[in-house]
Amino acid sequence: MAEEIEFRYDTQLLIEGKDLDEDVITDYITANLVGDCLLAVGDEDLIKVHFHTNEPWKLLEYCASIGEIYDIVVEDMIRQSKGLHG
Repeated sequence: MAEEIEFRYDTQLLIEGKDLDEDVITDYITANLVGDCLLAVGDEDLIKVHFHTNEPWKLLEYCASIGEIYDIVVEDMIRQSKGLHG
């Protein structure tokens, strides 16, 4: 039997901006979005975000509000677990 996946979308992106703070970004996502496996690393000009969630659009909306987002990847982990393209 396939492993249960609580959060369907593996969401990754880069945020480019000014005075970005990985701790502030981590705190906001943790307090306001539902998911797991959060990683927000970088410096004040560029942050890489990785997050598993069922609502990737909320993560994208937040990140776009604090800087320019690019290299966006949203992978459907349920499809991947079935051997399908994501």
